Amino acid sequence: MFTPKPISPGGVPGALQKAERYRLLNEPGAAESICLDILEIDPDNQAALVMLILARTDQFAEPGSGPPARAREVLPRLTDPYQRTYYAGVIHERRAKALLNSGRPGSASMAYAGFTEAMECYEAAEALSAAGNDEARLRWNTCARILNDTPHLAPRGEERFEPSLGE
Repeated sequence: MFTPKPISPGGVPGALQKAERYRLLNEPGAAESICLDILEIDPDNQAALVMLILARTDQFAEPGSGPPARAREVLPRLTDPYQRTYYAGVIHERRAKALLNSGRPGSASMAYAGFTEAMECYEAAEALSAAGNDEARLRWNTCARILNDTPHLAPRGEERFEPSLGE
């Protein structure tokens, strides 16, 4: 068994930049690893916690990515109520998108539920946001547009069949 080597406290800012870069390069596993290194020496680093949530949600579409609970377990460590609520919405939204793109049986109703749960979180976050912060409203609008533009998404029991072009 290999034990990860600790990073130095002075290396945290650079490590955060690298984690962001790895996310942008579509290497969320590397970004997650870096966040875990940062949190090992600075457990309350809010930027690393947010980046960890995002890196874990970036992996939702990957096989074997683990359950959304891995991302949700980080939420209580965020100290700002707005961020806790907003990122709860992000987790629901990204899981819903992964389900939507999976094409698995039953995924349409689960995606619908995820998008509506995300929208509820975004509405709650909007109530907690600072003046001029429309971040939650922008995310709510994205979810609304996806639901409006994807007619086969519906609550469980109301799924609408959309034949694929290949059938």
